[in-house]
Amino acid sequence: MSVDMQKEPDARAGQEGRPDEPTVLAESTWGVVALCVAAGAVVGELVRLIAGWFVTLRWAPFKGPAELLDSAPEPWVTIGAVTFGALLGLFAALILLHESLAVRVSGSHVVLTIRDESEEFTRDKIRLVFPDGKQLVLLGHHSEELAREDCGLPKRRLAEAFTEHGYPWADADPYAAEFRRWVPDTPGLPEGANALLKAREKALKKQDDAEDARELRKELARLGVVVREKDKRQYWRLPSQ
Repeated sequence: MSVDMQKEPDARAGQEGRPDEPTVLAESTWGVVALCVAAGAVVGELVRLIAGWFVTLRWAPFKGPAELLDSAPEPWVTIGAVTFGALLGLFAALILLHESLAVRVSGSHVVLTIRDESEEFTRDKIRLVFPDGKQLVLLGHHSEELAREDCGLPKRRLAEAFTEHGYPWADADPYAAEFRRWVPDTPGLPEGANALLKAREKALKKQDDAEDARELRKELARLGVVVREKDKRQYWRLPSQ
């Protein structure tokens, strides 16, 4: 997918006394819409072709709907299938854009926007920025996580944006070796952390509970627990003192 990368004027002064121009990284709206609509239209046409093939079989699942679709006159059946697929693609594009992360970086602060919600982090709070798989992570001065968000933006563009504005960037998590696999009733965790991790484990197993898992991660961060997951398994570490 294409990415919008642009500079925006900002009245706040940069480190050298010049106006600070924030860099904004976000998925290209038109690029996402065009790709999804085109893919939807192709899928719609494929469904029409498959329906025509299904009616030639002695038995096939959904043969009744396939016969109904195949019996519609041309060119209306093709126009209808392509249009319906394109509309589904448009709907998918709106969901993707809503779920995608936008990053605004300036010399004074970083703003992460996702699902119509924005979080701002001032420069003095950020010690390090790095990608962790398909997530973007911001760390504080005691290695605590300030933010961990799913991110489909190119890592190279992210690295350029943050380093251009003077933020420390790493290509991987320097604390990866400190993570330990979580199991129920793990000793050494702050009070209440095991209960939150248990609830989060359940949320990770359900696709429609992604937002719940995200909120529980933030609750764990407030307790001083850094958590990440891999293949639905949770791993944790405690920030340095």
